[in-house]
Amino acid sequence: MNEITKQIEARFLELGVKVETSEIDTKLDQLINKFKVPPEEARRNVVNYFLKKHNIPKSDFFTARETAQVKASDIKEDGKWITLRCKVVQLWDANHESLSQAGLLGDESGTIAFKKWSKANLPQVEEGKSYLFKNVVTSLWQERFSVSLNKTSEIIPIAENIEVGTTITEFSGAIVDVQSGSGLIKRCPECNRALIKGACGEHGKVEGKYDLRIKAVLDDGEKVQDILMNREITEAFTGITLDKAKEMATEALDQGVVLDVMKNMLVGRYYVVAGKKLDRFILVDSIKPDVKPIEEDITRILAATSMPFAVEA
Repeated sequence: MNEITKQIEARFLELGVKVETSEIDTKLDQLINKFKVPPEEARRNVVNYFLKKHNIPKSDFFTARETAQVKASDIKEDGKWITLRCKVVQLWDANHESLSQAGLLGDESGTIAFKKWSKANLPQVEEGKSYLFKNVVTSLWQERFSVSLNKTSEIIPIAENIEVGTTITEFSGAIVDVQSGSGLIKRCPECNRALIKGACGEHGKVEGKYDLRIKAVLDDGEKVQDILMNREITEAFTGITLDKAKEMATEALDQGVVLDVMKNMLVGRYYVVAGKKLDRFILVDSIKPDVKPIEEDITRILAATSMPFAVEA
């Protein structure tokens, strides 16, 4: 709701009209929380109310505008309309019906998360392909920037392979959770998105193709870090191949048995991971046991149990 408020406020400011944040919040809160109106429908209702109130034609509000093209690393302001030239680095599972796609965009300077609203009726994008994303709006949530694509945005395919700048990050800690969506999964053969209950958010019920992955959380005692391991890393790390995972699932008549085995194998153990930092995830390139916490525990135990002794003359 906070993001919708900022988008509405920013667009009216572009048209020379100052709409009070509290007034937008009040109307959105009533529609979304009291009357259970879907967020995008609530947004439309609130926009129409203020258009009528300030005598602004809808065509003026929704007319596509030319915005400055910037780099992903230049995004440092909330509620700003921009244009990006980016590659689709990764598509995530869209976790709400109001979203048609979500994921990560990248250019030479770095990466930025994106959301594409279903009501925008924009074309679907594909992982690994490059596009010009015109007239998208920035937003800030929990100290992370992202961009949203709505009905005023444009997606234009471009014939180039944009090199994405990334930062290699190392993190050590205990695995405290192996999340759902790990283990043996199925992906859509069309867009490669992970299926949820046998269905793709874009292509509906499909005959999925099997894959392996691990989505886990590391904790170093001060902060946590989400990590993501692809099939190659997962097989090498756990010793469970894709064929073995399918065999386990067939024998147990339950695909979830692979996730259970991985949880028992990994949770509570210390590891050091290294890989590219993309938004909240580290895409793991290497992972190895971290022996330092174990050595420290042994040292503490020996220190606690050691007794002074006397040497006879």
